[in-house]
Amino acid sequence: MQKLMKSIRGPYTAVICVFLLSLSQAIADTSVWSVRSGDNVVYLGGTVHLLRPGDYPLPDEFEQAYQASSELYFETDIAAMSDLSVQVKMLQQLTYGDDKSLSTVLSDEAYAALTAYTATAGLPIAMLDKFKPGLLISTLQILVFQSMGFTPQGVDAFFHTRAVADGKAEGQLETVQEQIGFIAAMGEGNESEFILLSLEELAEIGDVIESMIDAWRSGDTEGLSELFVEDMKIEAPALYDTLLLQRNLKWIPQIDSMLQDADTEFVLVGAAHIVGENGLLDLLSQKGYEINQL
Repeated sequence: MQKLMKSIRGPYTAVICVFLLSLSQAIADTSVWSVRSGDNVVYLGGTVHLLRPGDYPLPDEFEQAYQASSELYFETDIAAMSDLSVQVKMLQQLTYGDDKSLSTVLSDEAYAALTAYTATAGLPIAMLDKFKPGLLISTLQILVFQSMGFTPQGVDAFFHTRAVADGKAEGQLETVQEQIGFIAAMGEGNESEFILLSLEELAEIGDVIESMIDAWRSGDTEGLSELFVEDMKIEAPALYDTLLLQRNLKWIPQIDSMLQDADTEFVLVGAAHIVGENGLLDLLSQKGYEINQL
């Protein structure tokens, strides 16, 4: 389930995806923390990239951090993701442009399972055959979430809209091109295993979605780690390394820099990036910063 939720929280186009000192405090107020170095503070918010209208209003602590901050940082440039030229480039990199297709890279078992799933979903496999696995699974995930009432108006999009309206500065931790690269590389080299496991996870979303949202709203770090991180470490260690660990390690120096300036930043990233061993809270705690959950 973790891979699934992560891509839904991980790269922005694809929802969630991800979330200390220690994980001993299972239930707290919500998924917002303050990170302090002397008088300097950075707020760190765990996000869900797709939400339902009924999931609003957000917990009050998100508004508290927003009002206290002069600049917002997201995983990537949200405004650029709506640019037509970026979308064209994304489609070019996330589809096969040569003789390859899903029918040629997948095993007979995986291709048959995928064909059966897409037929049930009313999507002819011929429409998707040129999709690379990362784009395919991201698309199927979004369709499943849409069927449950979720919309692209998740936490990130909500605060991006607010920041634009309020004239607050925005920044990003990685480029759009980097995000496209993460999706393009998903399942590369083990396409059949990736597709088969992802189809299993798609079937489980309905059983865990309320637990996921509840854990996020309450800031249940232990629950978030179990839902988003631990299984990925075991079942897909390479994916965990690429989509979570290496990105977390790359973001830490940027947060270090924020803690050296006079501004107050609100960093909003998928909840899976924040919790668990080698999550942002753990890595920042190891550096000696004072961390408190709002």
